Amino acid sequence: MLPIGPNPMSKANKSTKLTSVVPAIAGVLLGLAFLAAGLTFLLDMVPEQPDPPEGSPMALFMGAMVPTGYMAFVKVCEVAGGALVMIPRLRRLGLLILCPIIVNIVAFHVFITGGEGLMEPMFLGVVGLAVFLLLCEWRAFLGLVARRP
Repeated sequence: MLPIGPNPMSKANKSTKLTSVVPAIAGVLLGLAFLAAGLTFLLDMVPEQPDPPEGSPMALFMGAMVPTGYMAFVKVCEVAGGALVMIPRLRRLGLLILCPIIVNIVAFHVFITGGEGLMEPMFLGVVGLAVFLLLCEWRAFLGLVARRP
């Protein structure tokens, strides 16, 4: 009797499985990182940090972000984006929310801290996972910039 359907052990089937499992794992890891960061702030579980030196760029930046509630807004977006990026069907929407936040985190480290923290493993992991997921979903995002007749 001849087998019906594709051979489950064929090379093409393994490749398809790999291309769907790896982005799913990356999405869950990225989502968990942002869920943890956002919820830690929103649930007021952030350990006490020493204040940055008065008048420093970081003190001025945090002086504008925290009291105005803007930081809470960013953290709510982190939680929402983190939850969405973990669901494969909603991953693109999650990336649309998280990528501007990641760009701002990079800008903060470059311009406010003078490069301090750019080589932290957590930072590199978040940026790497986001870039990987963007590359996996690249064709879907082309529609945002493609010319329409």
